[in-house]
Amino acid sequence: MADTKHEESFRVVDRRLFTSEGELRPEVAEEQNREHEQAQAPAAPREAKSNKAAAPSPLAPEIPLPKPDRNFQLLIDLLARNAAALLGGIPDPGTGQSYLDLEGAREMIDMLDTLREKTRGNLAPEEDRLLTEVLGSLKLSYMEISKAAAKSMREGAKGAR
Repeated sequence: MADTKHEESFRVVDRRLFTSEGELRPEVAEEQNREHEQAQAPAAPREAKSNKAAAPSPLAPEIPLPKPDRNFQLLIDLLARNAAALLGGIPDPGTGQSYLDLEGAREMIDMLDTLREKTRGNLAPEEDRLLTEVLGSLKLSYMEISKAAAKSMREGAKGAR
């Protein structure tokens, strides 16, 4: 009896962009030319597209920078104002008295710092600059106020003896 087993094979596809000589492979060059021509062609009416997602070309131009978002700027402003209030920079509207909560201010500053770390590379240049400046200012204020508070506590402890 003959073995009727069907052998399955696989196909190897070379997806490297460059040849061993360092030149762009012809298939890649053709694909880039097609993409360039499609980008230059006038907008055609929408046709039914296949479910296949277009893979971005590794040699495609860089993604444009994101545009500033007003809501993100408002978020930064909200957190910065809360931190400033906790550092005694804004008086309580009810009492008219400033209050100092170093631990609360530190938490607000840490939130802004985390926001900066988690959004790194995804912000518009203006947003990144705003966040960096606000954080720098708040950290400096926090450091100065915490030193002054520590000094005041030391002097108060000496006077109580």
